Amino acid sequence: MATPDFVLALRERVGHELLWLSGVTAIVLDRERARMLAVRRADDGAWTPVTGIIDPGEEPARAAVREVAEEAGVDCTPLRLLDVRTLPPVTYPNGDRAQYLDLCFLCEHTGGEPFPADGENTEARWFPIGEPPALNTRFTQQLQLALAGDLSARFRA
Repeated sequence: MATPDFVLALRERVGHELLWLSGVTAIVLDRERARMLAVRRADDGAWTPVTGIIDPGEEPARAAVREVAEEAGVDCTPLRLLDVRTLPPVTYPNGDRAQYLDLCFLCEHTGGEPFPADGENTEARWFPIGEPPALNTRFTQQLQLALAGDLSARFRA
């Protein structure tokens, strides 16, 4: 995953200490709700929705749109907030530690064909909604929320 410049600047000051960061997940569906967009991560080979870090001052929904364009080369419109959750702390191979507040958005595809646009992923493509790629529990839950049609965001107690 490409590390944003502001995180690199913070790392110069705090080293490997735990950073609290805000991130986005974009569940991108086509207009017919027949396909979902997924990318195959270059670091571990896992299929995931598009994810990324929110830049300082950036609106979260705009960050989701930006990340989809940067990682998968497609345009989308954010429709609604699906899920808000705190992810477990992670330690990266270089020793950096981070924990993320994840804001998951349902987005609708508005143009372009997916491709691995920025080197963070080796593949980007559509999957039939009834046959998604193998996803971890978090992404499976978020996809289910996107398909449920409930207009309320999911919050954890």
